[in-house]
Formats: sequence, C-alpha cells, structure tokens
Amino acid sequence: MSEPFLIGEAMTGGYGSGADILHDCTVAVEKGQIAVIVGPNGAGKSTAMKAVFGMLNLRRGAVRLDGRDITKLSPQDRVAAGMGFVPQTANVFTSLSVEENLEMGAFLRRDDIQATMEQVYDLFPILREKRRQAAGELSGGQRQQVAVGRALMTKPQVLMLDEPTAGVSPIVMDELFDRIIEVARTGISILMVEQNARQALAIADKGYVLVQGRNAFTDTGAALLADPDVRKSFLGG
Repeated sequence: MSEPFLIGEAMTGGYGSGADILHDCTVAVEKGQIAVIVGPNGAGKSTAMKAVFGMLNLRRGAVRLDGRDITKLSPQDRVAAGMGFVPQTANVFTSLSVEENLEMGAFLRRDDIQATMEQVYDLFPILREKRRQAAGELSGGQRQQVAVGRALMTKPQVLMLDEPTAGVSPIVMDELFDRIIEVARTGISILMVEQNARQALAIADKGYVLVQGRNAFTDTGAALLADPDVRKSFLGG
C-alpha cells in the first residue's frame, strides 16, 4: 500500500526541554482529502499539528510529504515545500487591508500572483468586496477567510488549519466548512484540528481522536461518528 501524501508518523516530543506531549502519535492525510484531529481539551491536538509543521522538536518519529522526509526542515522550508499553516489566533495582519494580507501570503513566490488572488476571491466573495478594508475591521468569520486565503496564496499542496471555526457562529462555521470542502476538491490536502468534533467528522475523509497525546481512535469520519465508544466519550452520546 502506498504511503499517505502527508504523514507525521509515530511522533513523540514536546516543547523545548519540557515533558513529552505527544506519545507515538500518527496523523496523515491523502491527496485532496480532509483529515481532522479531534479529542478533549489538552489531548495534544494542536501540538500534533504543530509537530507536523516543524514547530516543535520530535524525539522520535518522522514527517514525510509526498514520500520526502521533511522531519528536519524549518517551518519556512516546509512552506516552500508545499505546506500552508493557519494558526488559531493572530492569523491576520489587522492593520493591513484584506488584499495586502493576501499579498503577504505570497512572499515566497516570484511569479505572478494575480490568478491565485482571483481564485481566493472566487472562493470567498466577501473578501473581494472588502479587499480595501483593514482586516482588523472584519468579523471573526471574515478574518478566518482572510487567514485561509493568505495561506492559499502560497499555492500549497497541504493546508493545515488549527481550529478554523473557533469563536464563530454556527452559520459561519457551516460556511467555512463548505469552503474547506471546496479547497479539498481542487486537490489540496486538508489537515485540520477542530473543537466542533461532530461537524468536523461529518466532512472528514479520515479522523483521528487523540487522548493525552496518543491515538485513541482512527477511522473514516463516518465510521467514527457511528462508533458508540467515540460517541459516548467525545461526542456527547
């Protein structure tokens, strides 16, 4: 069987010289699919995502992208290799306009970015409408669209989202998930950490339930939603 397009395999590690947060944790996503990482607070979900993006040191394990070992690459080098990352907070330049934020996303590119910008505006029409407005003046959901759009400006092969629907209304959450599905349909792989586990698993090709930095359950999103143990422990019955 061929390996997933992106895999963080058997990752063990933590921040600095502190105690390990991840313990033999594996997360992966196939080309053009959506994988979500869910679990209780403090389960290590965001830490697993950051480990895949190179933001903490692994004592054991490896990260591979399209068969290439990228375990030793810096986050910036991982962006150059085709990874986009949207952190949960402080993910837009509030004093810059929407369009300037998108331009900042293309800082590594040396080619014409206009076509990509048009794709972002087609995906998020409200951003076209507000392109001259300061990002700091937008609603929470609109800021998240700017953050995702800026990551897409790098033309990533993998888009990593850390709790993209945190603090937004249910209507905005549904809209963001719809856009995320559209991004995946273009062939970009999505790896996402999400607090809204039930809704995230509903759109996921693959789901990972973490508990205390370890894999507790791994299956398709639909299978995890139907699993009585997962429902009882993590989805409120």
